[in-house]
Amino acid sequence: MAYTFEILGVAPVLEFFNHQQTLLHHPPRQAVNYLGAYRCTLDALIQSVETVPPHSGWHLDQAIQTVIDFWMRNTDSVHHWRKRLDDAGAQNLLVSRLSTFEALRSEFDLLLD
Repeated sequence: MAYTFEILGVAPVLEFFNHQQTLLHHPPRQAVNYLGAYRCTLDALIQSVETVPPHSGWHLDQAIQTVIDFWMRNTDSVHHWRKRLDDAGAQNLLVSRLSTFEALRSEFDLLLD
C-alpha cells in the first residue's frame, strides 16, 4: 500500500482540536489522517503517526517510512515549517496529513463535487 505525507502548516491547538472533533461527526471516511505535533522533529512526527488508530490494511512501518522519506527529501520545507512553528509560539501545532493515495484522491473528489 502506498502512502502520502505532507506538512500542511501551523495552527492553534484549539483550532486543530475543533477540526478533529468535526471530522469525528462526519460519516466514515477513507483513511485520511490529520496529525498535530508540538515540535518539528522527525521523532515528533513519527510519534504523531503512531497515535493514529489503525485502519484496515494499513502497514504502520510503511506509513512511518513515508514520513521518513518526506523528511529526507524535503529539507527546505521542513526548515521552513520549523521556523514558522517557532515563530507561532507554544500554543500552536505543526499540522500534517498522512493518507493512502486512494483516500486522498477520494477526499479531493469530495471537495470538487
